[in-house]
Amino acid sequence: MAEKNAKTAKAAAKPAKKKTNVFKRVWNYLRECKGELKKITWTSPRTTTRNFFVVLAVIVVAGLFIFAVDRGLYALLGLVMNTAST
Repeated sequence: MAEKNAKTAKAAAKPAKKKTNVFKRVWNYLRECKGELKKITWTSPRTTTRNFFVVLAVIVVAGLFIFAVDRGLYALLGLVMNTAST
């Protein structure tokens, strides 16, 4: 127990590291962000446009597929319900 108290007393006796100015920290952060953005390999506008249209086409095809399945199941349910009520 005495060792634990001695360790905490030593830790408390050490001077705390002084934080730098908040504006300096923000400036350093923004500078580092700018450096990271320079490392990114950006795609060309042509590639981005092509990928956009591919995604759009997949969304349309998937939407039409889901619509067709929904209508088919609804029609099947209608047949089952008419058969049961007759």
